[in-house]
Amino acid sequence: MRYPIPDLTPGEYHTANLEIERSRFLAWLCHAPGTDEFEALLNAARQQHPSASHHCTAFIAGPPGEQNAIGFSDDGEPGGTAGRPMYQVLEGSGLGQVGCVVIRYFGGVKLGTGGLARAYAQAVSEALASLPRREVVERDPLRLQVDFAGEAETRNWCAEHDIPVDDAVYTAQGVTLTLGWPRETPRDISVLTARLKGRVSLLDQVDSGQTPDA
Repeated sequence: MRYPIPDLTPGEYHTANLEIERSRFLAWLCHAPGTDEFEALLNAARQQHPSASHHCTAFIAGPPGEQNAIGFSDDGEPGGTAGRPMYQVLEGSGLGQVGCVVIRYFGGVKLGTGGLARAYAQAVSEALASLPRREVVERDPLRLQVDFAGEAETRNWCAEHDIPVDDAVYTAQGVTLTLGWPRETPRDISVLTARLKGRVSLLDQVDSGQTPDA
């Protein structure tokens, strides 16, 4: 599976500001491959804006369509007026691994439940509009056994197909290469096998957490 994520480094946050009826809405976005990164975003927002009225949140700590590592909070706003609208905007964006905090400074004018929901959704939408993005490919580890003479050719073939070589183990029999194989691609190395005249074999797939890589 391939999908876009925020192109942000750890600890880097993308922001956008919105003012409605004298209330200020500050939207912060981060790359959140896990909940720890989202919690870091929320902590940073609270530390930098301790006097804000609310710190409302939403996150998807996984691929688009993730059902478990997700969440949202109204942080004291009327139920359903902040976190859920924010989450719905994130979900509709098609992004994965994204966390969001919208910081509100109350301006003295009540917006009503509908107005609040629109304001929080708009704040997230404006931040997403200028968010830098990159694509990730979900990968599984795959091991190949190749003789010493075939290692360079194997690495060249992997580079041609945008397949990273994550590890290499050298023994008397040759080299075991662990590849980051795209999960959506069938495990077919027949072209490589023909190129090396059979001097390569596919070993058992290695167990892992199956974390997507860029």
